Amino acid sequence: MDIEALVRTRRALHAVAELVMAGPQFRTSGTIRLRASLGGFATRAEPNVQVVGADLVASGQRLFLERTTCAGLAAEIGVAVGAPAGLYESGSGVGPEDVIEADPQQAHRIAQGFAVGDAALRRMFPGADPVIWPEHFDIGVTVAAVNYGVSPGDDHRAEPYAYVGPHVQQEGVYWNAPFGAAATVRELGGVDGVLSFFEQGRRLLA
Repeated sequence: MDIEALVRTRRALHAVAELVMAGPQFRTSGTIRLRASLGGFATRAEPNVQVVGADLVASGQRLFLERTTCAGLAAEIGVAVGAPAGLYESGSGVGPEDVIEADPQQAHRIAQGFAVGDAALRRMFPGADPVIWPEHFDIGVTVAAVNYGVSPGDDHRAEPYAYVGPHVQQEGVYWNAPFGAAATVRELGGVDGVLSFFEQGRRLLA
């Protein structure tokens, strides 16, 4: 696995999610929530913007996320670039004029993580509506004061991982992360493995 390319791609996709999708959606439609979609992720309301692999798709255009900027992408599709103002402090850490670049193979890996997370969460909690949040760029739900989800990677683990994060700190072998428990999607092996990981956490918390 090319960790450097994965981190670079995650940074690019996170920036687009925050500055080109969630920010414009919030200013237009009042929500920052994004969703998993075929091959990537998308807005939930106007403007209709989607990332498919390493491409941005909107307004009848398909733009490559290759040596570009969020400001340039936003101008191409006719939205005002920028994160949602006043809602959270941390984020992608990428500015509108910072150069971003996404590798198609690593973008696919991240998209697969979101798809696996979305499917496992819907099986775990029928009727749930998993959300991709632009602040941390993860997909998850919160049930009974416990966060369940999949992150595309961060400072804790570089590659996509599933997590269970109870709001009250726990002790034990399963709880192997500062925020609760984590295991990579790769080692869990897909939807069934992620679902089992979630179910184990729920049983331990019962």
